[in-house]
Amino acid sequence: METRPRPGTDLPDRLAASVAHAARPVEEIAAWLDERRQANPSTVERVPFADLAGWEFAPDSGDLVHSTGRFFGVHGLRVRTDYGHRPAWEQPIIDQRDVAILGIVAREIDGVLHFLMQAKMEPGNVNTVQLSPTVQATSSNYLRAHKGAPSRYVEYFVDRTRGRALVDVLQSEQGSWFVGKRNRNIVVEALGPVEPHDDFVWLTLGEILALLRQPHLVNMDARTVLSCLPVEPPAAGGEGASWWSGPQVRSWLTERKAAYALAADYLPLASVAGWRRTADEIAHDEGRYFKVVGVRVSATNREVAGWSQPLLEPASTGLAAFVMRRIGGVPHVLARADLRPGYRDVVEVGPTVQCTPDNYVGRPASEWPAYLDLVLSRRVRPIYDVMQSEEGGRFHHALTRHLVVEVGGGFPLGTGPDFAWLTLGQLGELTRHSYQLDMEARSLLLCLRGLTAASTPTVRTGGSR
Repeated sequence: METRPRPGTDLPDRLAASVAHAARPVEEIAAWLDERRQANPSTVERVPFADLAGWEFAPDSGDLVHSTGRFFGVHGLRVRTDYGHRPAWEQPIIDQRDVAILGIVAREIDGVLHFLMQAKMEPGNVNTVQLSPTVQATSSNYLRAHKGAPSRYVEYFVDRTRGRALVDVLQSEQGSWFVGKRNRNIVVEALGPVEPHDDFVWLTLGEILALLRQPHLVNMDARTVLSCLPVEPPAAGGEGASWWSGPQVRSWLTERKAAYALAADYLPLASVAGWRRTADEIAHDEGRYFKVVGVRVSATNREVAGWSQPLLEPASTGLAAFVMRRIGGVPHVLARADLRPGYRDVVEVGPTVQCTPDNYVGRPASEWPAYLDLVLSRRVRPIYDVMQSEEGGRFHHALTRHLVVEVGGGFPLGTGPDFAWLTLGQLGELTRHSYQLDMEARSLLLCLRGLTAASTPTVRTGGSR
């Protein structure tokens, strides 16, 4: 039974009740996803760039762009910075000016807050269909530049009379692969009945968090939106419970944003040094980092039945890892001030380690990211180790090992200037503001919330040691 929103009820309490409620087991929801996958067949075929209908390499720059000027493009970027071991480099990068809606409709059902999740096919998903937000669409899509069907339920995010926002914040995506990308992460509680559809399901937060103990069920866009919900009670990040106070955290991040120089300038894709273009791919000369490839797609439950597009394909598996330590009995994670060329404000707070380990093979240990050897060693206790997918609409089989390792009380509290010990509540507070906590850290934060809600002390699926 659905009920109307309760505006006088404290949202964190309602979210906590939703976290505590998990009526359906993971296996049942995973089976529903598989049933939708079978009911909506699709194909994804690798094709040469010449066969990408509607796409072309601009004659003046070599940039890979759509003939309409909409959707996105692949351009070149020249980067210069005083952060890290590489002062300058050039690379291809995705330029998508559209602000995407990553929106989830919420509704109370039998007194418990539920979230309307979609079984969504994306061409780059390793398993084709994953649990996604209610709406996951760029403005080019929901304004129907593709001349296809409208995005289902988008009216809840463009018409304020249909609901009230529980979360509404602009957030970044991967700063190494996108330049200046921003998405509207929004959760709207519906004010009236919501029409059902076979490809959508109402789930509690507890049910969604349980799914995060398995790989490739909850997609990246759902993880980032749900991470922005104020799940932790105020005490979780309160002054007395944390190593640093709230003002200290804000001052540290502001200092780090101001500490580094970053110049990221466009250059023609055809001129990017160290990269080569063939008929089938754009790739790094050493086979590192990523490729840009082309795919032709057919789908039975998308706004259009078929299309072609480029996808960014990572060369190997990524790693996003938090080191966790208890300080005064309170779990803290070691967060890093992370600079990426595509960030809108130079630096965002990321995990302790955020990299693709294979990119450092053959390089001196002095150039490895700090703590990389630690999180991959047997000196730590892994408490979460699950492979998760990145967004399948722009990336092809982009996988990131999500890892949380715990260290003992003897681990030093002193850190370098780019690191800080933060509570989960403080990480959650950063998500209330734009461009503070990066995509990888937001994803790990939601996984950590699932770990807190889990009855088992260790979650490990799909990782490797």
